[in-house]
Amino acid sequence: MWCLELLFPLLLIINDGSCQWNVWVPRDISAMTNSCVVIPCTFMYPSGIRPYRGTHGIWYFGQPYPQLFPPVVFKTRTDVVHESYKGRTKLLGDLLQRNCTLLINNIGAEHSGRYYFRADLGGANMYTYPDFSELKVLDQPNIDVPEEIVSDESLELTCYAPDNCPDMTPEIQWMYTDYLPDPEFSSDYLEESNTAVLSNTLSFTPRPMHNGQLLGCRVFYPNTTLVYERLISLDIKYAPRSVWVNVSSEVMEGSSVTLHCEVDSNPPSRISWMFAEQELLWDTAPNVSLSLDDVTPAQEGIYTCIGDNGYGVMNTSLYLAVKYPPREPVVNDSMTVQEGSSLTLHCSTQGSPAPTLTWLKDGELVGTITADELSVLQVVEITPQGDGQYRCLAENEHGRASSSFNITVEYAPVLLEESKCTVVREGVQCVCMAMGNPEPTIEFYLPDLNVTINETDGRYNFYTHTDGHTSTGMIKLREKGERVDNGGPAVNVHCSIFNTYGRESVLLELQQEKKYMMAVIVGTIGGVAVIAFIIAAVRYVGHNNKKENGNPRQDVVLENPALYYSAVKKDKQNLRKKVLKTELLGSKFNSILEETTGEDGDYQPVGSMAGLERQELNYAALEFIGARPRDGASGRGDDGGNYSEIKAK
Repeated sequence: MWCLELLFPLLLIINDGSCQWNVWVPRDISAMTNSCVVIPCTFMYPSGIRPYRGTHGIWYFGQPYPQLFPPVVFKTRTDVVHESYKGRTKLLGDLLQRNCTLLINNIGAEHSGRYYFRADLGGANMYTYPDFSELKVLDQPNIDVPEEIVSDESLELTCYAPDNCPDMTPEIQWMYTDYLPDPEFSSDYLEESNTAVLSNTLSFTPRPMHNGQLLGCRVFYPNTTLVYERLISLDIKYAPRSVWVNVSSEVMEGSSVTLHCEVDSNPPSRISWMFAEQELLWDTAPNVSLSLDDVTPAQEGIYTCIGDNGYGVMNTSLYLAVKYPPREPVVNDSMTVQEGSSLTLHCSTQGSPAPTLTWLKDGELVGTITADELSVLQVVEITPQGDGQYRCLAENEHGRASSSFNITVEYAPVLLEESKCTVVREGVQCVCMAMGNPEPTIEFYLPDLNVTINETDGRYNFYTHTDGHTSTGMIKLREKGERVDNGGPAVNVHCSIFNTYGRESVLLELQQEKKYMMAVIVGTIGGVAVIAFIIAAVRYVGHNNKKENGNPRQDVVLENPALYYSAVKKDKQNLRKKVLKTELLGSKFNSILEETTGEDGDYQPVGSMAGLERQELNYAALEFIGARPRDGASGRGDDGGNYSEIKAK
């Protein structure tokens, strides 16, 4: 009766199937060791084939290829089977009805594996079907345990036993259920793909106290000695139920303290010690201890032990008080800002008692004094004068500490009043000075020549220097040419200063021109007077030597060069009107100037000042006459020593 009920659905499938080489077997089937199992099987072959000398079949184990000589489980033509299947197998189906159902008795673990059916219709009409049925031989029942069992949530545990042996029907019992709260049992019979499984389900609500306790499932076959058991240990997951820590305490700076934390949970919690938002220590264990050696003021505060095992979180805190002088204040980092920016400066520290905080800039008090652990200084629209070192001083009865940082203010370049062009002995010297941060870059521009002078242009004598935020640029220009109508040199020199925040270009004024011209004239006359004075001194020493040697002495009194200098200086306006504008004297003066400077050729003639020698300078005529002795002086006047007298014409 059992076989007919089993094969009836198969016959329906066969009637609807196509006439090809096909087989139907359950893909998976199971049995208890030492019991039996029936593997349902139905096969088909093409309708055009007529079995020759009957229909035969072969069951293989492990693989479907006869040429590899797989173990023969059952064969209709002969009794030759593999040693492990002798006397154990029997064909329950009728091959003429295309039923190839196989019975295996007294199975063991070694019989677990794949089983293939091969149809033999005579002649060349033999075919091994690639579909297989995989047999699992069990030595204990299966218990369906959820991946996790959570406390206070309803739990169902199901025990399964295969029922694929027609002559043996199993029964299931649960063991060690007396300590469970209100357990319930229910049985069920499942049949899928012509394989049968008997099940029994245990339902209850676990508590944390049930964690680690044993439960068992027993499967037995009445009227046999076959009994199978399986035990499981309940792994009840529950959130932390308690977190224990030390009580709050006070310690002195430099001492040691140990903080303990113990958490009850399953699985064991990840225990972490937290200080403020910082995790100091963690471990997955029932308890964790945090040791603090040489305690510092920064370690005062709330310490929290947190237990988290994925099913819940619990924490407990304690306060650790540390007596100490103020710690080093925490302030802003050094910064670079642009002029006009508004800043917020912070200073925070810890101390017991709370310290007073004072803001200092370059040693001077700024802001207000705050009796707190936090002070904020607002700087509105900072100026270049705000550049400097800022220091926060923290003080209490136990000591003091401070921290400092620098504020660098960047701003556009500013031209300094020292910037100008002046006439010097060599020509014209232009100086441009500017302040800015970053340090300004300086360039000179000569619009008459459309030339820009900077460090990259080696044709001009260009010099630059940087000192802090001040940059200085200088050029020297030697000019030749005719005088202009207004009597002065025409110099057009622009100074350009720039950095990241701005650029400015100004025309430099020419200053001290007249003073320089007079200095040239007076200096030349003074030079001649000095030469005359030196000659007179030499003559005087010579006369003294002759006198000492017995020669008669003749005293010579020189004209005082300083008087002539003064006369020239007093009448300098008339002198400028009476000078001779001759090419010869101009050349001689230029030669004297070049010999004095020793820098001829170092400077370039520039712009409209190219007529400076001919049109700008007025020259003095120098007349050399014999020297006259002063009244009453004695001596020789014809000894070959002639002296110069300077007159203005």
